[in-house]
This record gives sequence, structure tokens and C-alpha cells, in this order.
Amino acid sequence: MSPQDPRAPRQHEPVFNVPGVIMVVIAVLLLIYAAGLLLSNQGEADLIKRFAFEPARLTYFFAPETMRSVIAGLQTQGRQGADQAGLAQFLIGSGRLQPWTFLTYAFLHGSWVHVGSNCLWLLVFGAPVARRFGSVRFLLLLAVTAIAGALMHYAFNATSIAPVIGASAAVAGAMGAAVRFVFQPGGLNPQTGHVPALTLGEVMRSTSALSFLVTWFAVNLVTGVGSGALAISSGPIAWQAHIGGLLAGLLLFNLFDRHEPQMQQSLASATEQAHPEP
Repeated sequence: MSPQDPRAPRQHEPVFNVPGVIMVVIAVLLLIYAAGLLLSNQGEADLIKRFAFEPARLTYFFAPETMRSVIAGLQTQGRQGADQAGLAQFLIGSGRLQPWTFLTYAFLHGSWVHVGSNCLWLLVFGAPVARRFGSVRFLLLLAVTAIAGALMHYAFNATSIAPVIGASAAVAGAMGAAVRFVFQPGGLNPQTGHVPALTLGEVMRSTSALSFLVTWFAVNLVTGVGSGALAISSGPIAWQAHIGGLLAGLLLFNLFDRHEPQMQQSLASATEQAHPEP
């Protein structure tokens, strides 16, 4: 049967070319949020206490006197301050370190809009990265960038009582990784193979990549710093965590990019074939 034979079965391109790992991550995030809606108020509070990233708890573990001073100061600020002090004491609990919260906070969300927007951006920016890295390396990227986001947030909010939740830092990490190659010709087309990644210097010289980064940082700062005044969110936005995630994805890209050595060899081979030695 020849390729032109009309009787030959037609090959159809998939309507949705989304890596399975992306759909699994999205399903997990949605299911966890939906399950959390079934909890009582006390159950939800206990979930936050156990799995959200709590800067005040971390500071209490390393410098208990610092947090005791902060709590004592809150207790002198009237009813609202006393409520904040009580919340701090509840979230700090025994003060035992909970290292898993550097990662587990990314699985919790505050609303359907919160989890839905993270899933949408993960679908857009995570899909090309997952295709390039493969499932295991992509999941490692999400984990590393989530941890980087928590660390960046803590660096600026060491005594903050507000618990941090949401996958935004990990999603920003996928965005940072995507910047390294999606602006290359064919970078978003899975049929063209894996294009060579931009170096950090090339990212800074790429009009498209640099414009994206500048716009992202501007939007992040506006929505983060001005969230209260602009009524963007009912609570503070952990914008420093977003920056930490994006920078980790951008800077640590080569640790996860399994295809780069193969592409360099392919380019070298293609160059030799195009310009054979005399």
C-alpha cells in the first residue's frame, strides 16, 4: 500500500497535545482543593497548620526570642493585635520544625480562582517544559522551584504570621525554564524536536525573552505590592515566592535539560555534513 493510497488510514494530530504529567499535576491540585472544602473550619485550620509554609514557625525554631517579642508586641495592639497573636501561637504550636512544608504548601489553595489560575498557567507554560524535560525531571523542577519560592519569601518575611499556600512559585519556575527555549524558532512546536536553549546571556539579549521577563516582573510587583489597594486579593500575595520560583527555573534550567548534550552533538554532526572536510 503506497503512501498516496486513499485507502490508507489517515493519521490525525491530537486535539490536545498535553503531556500526561501536566494533567496528573492539575488533577492532584484540583482534587486536594475539592477535598479541603469538605473539612470543618477546625479541620481546615489544622490542615493549614500542618502543611502550609509558616515563616513565623521557622523563625521561632531558630530564634524563639525574636518571635516571642513579635507576639508580645501584637498583644499590646488591642483586640486585632491580640487576635493576630493568638493566630501566631496556634500556627507556631510547639515550635517543632516542619521541613516538609517547604514543598507541601504548593498543594494547598485558597479558592477555586487561585487553584484554577495556577492550573491554567501550568498548562500553558508547563506543557512545553514537560515535553522537553520528561516527567521525572519536570516534577523535580516543580519541587525545587517551590522550595526556592518558600526560601525567597522567608528571606523577606521572616517574622510573618501569614501562612503561604499555592503552587504559584512552582508555576513561575516552569515559566522561568520555558523562557530559556520557547522564544527560539520552533520552541513551542513539539514536531520540530528540542531546539537549542538560550544561554543566560542570550536571554538578556533576546528582545522577546527580555520583554516577557520585564512584563512578568512588573505585573508581579503590581499585583503583589498593590494587592490590597487594588482589591486583587482578600489576603497578601506572596510575590517574593513567585520571584524565587521564576529565578530558580531560569537559572537552574541546565540541571534539568536532559536534551542539551544530544542537541549539541546533533548540531555538530549536521555542521560536519554541511561542510565536509576537503
